[in-house]
Amino acid sequence: MGTATDGRFADRLRRRLRHTERTYAAGEERPLRGYLTAMAAFGVYTASWATVVKMRGRPLPDRPGPWDVALTAVATFRLSRLVSKASVTSPLRAPFTTFQGPQGPAELHEEARSEGGKDTVGELVTCPFCMSVWVVSTLTAGQLLWPRATRTTMGALTALAGADALQLAYGALVDKTTGE
Repeated sequence: MGTATDGRFADRLRRRLRHTERTYAAGEERPLRGYLTAMAAFGVYTASWATVVKMRGRPLPDRPGPWDVALTAVATFRLSRLVSKASVTSPLRAPFTTFQGPQGPAELHEEARSEGGKDTVGELVTCPFCMSVWVVSTLTAGQLLWPRATRTTMGALTALAGADALQLAYGALVDKTTGE
């Protein structure tokens, strides 16, 4: 008797999900199931590293220091853009995206592929805002599990962001002084 009830419940749930997808999307293609899967994956990922932190007996800080917040923010910004936009990391995104053209210095514009489940992954790997959620979670885990190595890496990413800003400022200055 439980199996029949479970089957009816699952059918009702599927029908409700399809109805929600149709009414939410308003005629557009929106991969809600993919988003739901990505949210579940993120939950499992975060719960996994939180469990490892707890098992290792690492104490959580009362609050993050301002320097750690600033360092994490800049490192997250730089690593998110490196993963989601840089030309050099395009082979990682290629299975889920289609190249559209250049987009700024050493960055690309790519669109998510719509075949199969690639649309959600394609959106994630081409969106620095979406990617930053995963990156900041990873850097936070790293700070709790391997603080010295993670801070060293974050320092390098922050230095890279600073170097990028200087390159762009220098290029703008050269353009202004040469009239280009």
